[in-house]
Amino acid sequence: MNERGSNPAPLSPEDLTLYAMGSLPAEEMAAVAAALRQNPQARQELARIQDDLALLALSVDQQPAPSGSFARLHARMSEAGRTTTPNQTAGNMTTTTSELTAVRGRSKWAILTPWIIAACLAIACSILGYKVSSMNDALDGESRLVSNLAAKASHAQQVLEVLNAPDAQRVTLTASKTPPAPTAHAVYLAERGALVMEASHMTPAPAGKAYELWVMPADGAPPMPAGTFWPNAEGYASLVLPKLPSGVAAKGFGITMEKASGSNTPTMPILLSGG
Repeated sequence: MNERGSNPAPLSPEDLTLYAMGSLPAEEMAAVAAALRQNPQARQELARIQDDLALLALSVDQQPAPSGSFARLHARMSEAGRTTTPNQTAGNMTTTTSELTAVRGRSKWAILTPWIIAACLAIACSILGYKVSSMNDALDGESRLVSNLAAKASHAQQVLEVLNAPDAQRVTLTASKTPPAPTAHAVYLAERGALVMEASHMTPAPAGKAYELWVMPADGAPPMPAGTFWPNAEGYASLVLPKLPSGVAAKGFGITMEKASGSNTPTMPILLSGG
């Protein structure tokens, strides 16, 4: 017989886990509760287990054990020949060694398996969500790349259309008595206001200055500025699709030297011209 103050009956972590989950039959819950009153160390361990179960409950959905599973387990244990040898405690406290042995021997997996499965599913869902997010980011990057390529392809198509248009004006601009003479070739599509110009053998522009291309309208309107440019070290320069109004027929083209920011009217002399 155990007296108050004697060595408390031992309780395993499995006993305490099942007790914390309320998954024991009523008589075994009472037996463990009685043992806990005599065992401060077991009470501390029970508190830790209850904290862990609370955290797990916050992270996953709880899945209860199948109905009647504990009764069937208890019946199988009784059929296996479980024996009972009661030990009396002081006052109204009654515990049995065989009951505590049955509590410790009960398989914890029947209770914990649904929790473990739910936790694994939660982890798997988290990993899957991360992978889906990564794939979406990759698809967004691919979409931006395709959009950039499409824009570049559209620009190149416009250049080809201007250069190959059968009704586009093709003019060579030259300077006399200057070997090698600076030259410029302009291709202009009036109905679209599209122009492509290439110049070669151009001398460098002075500091603060720039070359400017002009479109001379066929209706006698003032010259229309088509944009400024600077030759490179080899004297090559180009203007590709500057912003021009559509539908302006041209009788000629000219190049002048202007301030770096450009001008609204040409400054004489005209360095290169053609039409």
